[in-house]
Amino acid sequence: MKKIVPFILLSILFLASCNPHSIIKEKLNQHKEVGLMIKEKVPEEFIPQDVKIVSVGDSLTQGVGDSTKRGGYVPYLKEMLEKDKSINNALFNNFGIKGNRSDQLLKKLASNEVRDAVKDADYVIVTIGGNDVMKVVRENFSSLNLKAFTQQRKVYEKNLKEVLTAIRKDNPNSKVILVGLYNPFFKWFADIQEINEIIGEWNQVSQDVLMKYPNTYFVEIADLFYDEGENLLHTDYFHPNDQGYKLIANRIFEKINEEVLEKASTENKENGY
Repeated sequence: MKKIVPFILLSILFLASCNPHSIIKEKLNQHKEVGLMIKEKVPEEFIPQDVKIVSVGDSLTQGVGDSTKRGGYVPYLKEMLEKDKSINNALFNNFGIKGNRSDQLLKKLASNEVRDAVKDADYVIVTIGGNDVMKVVRENFSSLNLKAFTQQRKVYEKNLKEVLTAIRKDNPNSKVILVGLYNPFFKWFADIQEINEIIGEWNQVSQDVLMKYPNTYFVEIADLFYDEGENLLHTDYFHPNDQGYKLIANRIFEKINEEVLEKASTENKENGY
């Protein structure tokens, strides 16, 4: 009998310590701890972030032909980006200069103002090359020949490499987007099919150069102007009009979404987020 009493007392104490309220309380604490751990693992990509974008280059970046005078493709791209759930504000620095060739862009990139902006940029968007082509047209207007375009293309290729090197030197991690060339010359040279081929060759050179640099992307726009022709050109028959800039912005956004935002989302899924 003496042995039974201690056993009963121990049993009562054990049951008291395991009452339902204690068990529920312990489980709730466990859920809280798990919840805190999950919150700690949520990546920054799920929280809308500000993105800083530097636009450099020629009149396409400045926005010549844009009736709203807001900067060509920039306001359209800003609106598209800020509709994305992962982006809070798209903050642009626009350093486009009408008439800039690739050698002049190099000088612009060396300025303290542009260098400081590039150092802090998430994206650097470049439009360049159109005035390099135009230089050949102006200097050989009465006797256009493929040799002149080929020589200038080699100069452009060299300058483009230096442009990318300069950007990478100031910011190794930014995404660099190069907008391709289109043919605005069909109004004057409608019978010269070689102009389309020349633009295609220059665009191919641009893509070949980009392949040597990480986190660089090419945006094709030549086909837009082949399809729509004069409907996308300003009254000067050289620069895009509002609709042209809007379509260019859409192509840039598609590339950013496809190559950057979608890639980040895939990586998050692979990591279990």
